[in-house]
Amino acid sequence: MGGKRQSRSTSGEPKWNPLPNALGIAAVTYIAVDYLRELNPPLHEKLQPWLWGFLALACALRAPFYPYWKREVRSIGPFVLSVFFMLGALTIEAFSVQFVTTVLGLDWHWKTSPLPDTGQWLLLYLNERLPMPVVELLRAPLVGLHHYLILFLMLCFSVLFGCAKAPGVGIGARYMTSMGIGRLLRVMTFLPTILPSARPWCAHARFRTANHPHPWAQKYFTPYTSDPELVRKLLKLDEAFAPVGDYPPEFVPNWGSMQFLVNILRPPDPAVYPNTKNESWFTTLKRAGGGCNDLIFSGHILVSVLTAMAWTEAYPGWTSCIIWVLVLHSAQREIRERHHYSTDVTAGLYMGIFLWWLTSFLWSKNDERKARRAKLMMRKEDALVKAAKDGDIEKIRTILSDVEKAGEESLRLETREKIIAGTILGVTLGMALLAFVWTANG
Repeated sequence: MGGKRQSRSTSGEPKWNPLPNALGIAAVTYIAVDYLRELNPPLHEKLQPWLWGFLALACALRAPFYPYWKREVRSIGPFVLSVFFMLGALTIEAFSVQFVTTVLGLDWHWKTSPLPDTGQWLLLYLNERLPMPVVELLRAPLVGLHHYLILFLMLCFSVLFGCAKAPGVGIGARYMTSMGIGRLLRVMTFLPTILPSARPWCAHARFRTANHPHPWAQKYFTPYTSDPELVRKLLKLDEAFAPVGDYPPEFVPNWGSMQFLVNILRPPDPAVYPNTKNESWFTTLKRAGGGCNDLIFSGHILVSVLTAMAWTEAYPGWTSCIIWVLVLHSAQREIRERHHYSTDVTAGLYMGIFLWWLTSFLWSKNDERKARRAKLMMRKEDALVKAAKDGDIEKIRTILSDVEKAGEESLRLETREKIIAGTILGVTLGMALLAFVWTANG
C-alpha cells in the first residue's frame, strides 16, 4: 500500500511547512515585553525571563527535526569570515572616531555651534501642532540598537520553524558582510570632513584630551578659520602659508610597538588629567565609549535598516511593515534627540537599503543557480527514463552532457561573482586602511 506522496520543492528536498504567524507574534511580543521596562519594571523583570525561556525551549525541541543542518554547516565558513571582516571594520571605525573627535581639541567642540538642521526644526514645529499623545509616542524609546540585533537573531533562528528560508547561518553571514562594508564606507565618509557635533557638550563629557588643536589642525586649518580673506588667499595659493600659533607641546607617551597610534588617539596629558598616568592605548580608546563627530552617516540607522531589509526579504508581511515603522520611529528620534543630523539619518536609510541589495548576489544568485540546475534535471528526467527504456545509450550520454555543461557554466558564473565580490571588499578595506595608515604617519 502506498502512503501519501510527500511534496517536494524545486530542489528535490521536502518542503518545510512554515508557521505563518509565529515569528511575527514572537517579534511583537518581545518588543512589547521589553518596553515594559519603561512602564512597569517589576512586571518586565517577571515576564522577560519567561519569554526567553519559552523561545529557547521551542528552538531546542525543534532543532532535532530540522532537515537542513547540512546547509547550515556549509555556511559556517563564510559566516566566520564575515565576522572577522566585521570586527576589522569596527576596529578601524573605533580609531577613526577617536581621531575626528580629538584632532581639533576640546575648545573647538565647546565653542563651535552645531550646523542648522531643518529636520529638527520640522519636528519642533510638529510638537506644537500634533496632539500631545502623538508627540509623546514619537518621543517614547520604543526600540534601541539592541532590539534590532535581537530581532535579527530571531529571524535567523526562525529557520528551525520554516518561517525563513534556510540556512540561518547564511543570513547571518550576509548581514555581517553588509554591515562591515557599511562601517568602512561610514569611516571614509566622516573621516575626510569633520562636522561639529549636534551636541556641543558631547566631547567634554566623553573625552580626555588636549584643549588645543593637533599640530595638523594648527598648520592646515586653525589659522584660516577666523578670516574669510585668508581662506580666499589659501584657495588662490593652494598651499598653507599662515604661521602656526603658539600652542602647548603635545603629550607623547611610550606605547612601544603601538607608538604610531599616538597621533590618532591623542592621549591625555597626566599633568592635566592625573588619573590617566601610564594609560595604555586601549584604555584611551575605550574610555570615550563612542564618538561625537562620527557623522554622515548614522550607524544606528544602518543597523536598523539592514535588519528591516533582512526581514522584508526573508519574511515579508505585516511584521516587516511593523519593523519598517519602528525604523522610521528610530530615525526621527535620532534627529529629535540630536544624536545625528537629519542628513546622517537620511544617508543611513538609503545606504542600508543599497548595501543589502549589493550583497544579494553573493547568496541569492547561488540559490537561483541551484534551483535552475534542479529544474533542468527534472525536465530531463522524463527524457532520461525514456532513453533508458529504449536502450538509447547515445541519448543518455547527450542528456547527461547537457546537465554537466549547465553545471560547469553555473560554476564559472559563481567563481566570477566571488572574484567581483572579493575585489569590492578588498578595495573598500584597502582604501580604509590606506586612510588609516596615512593618518597615523602624518
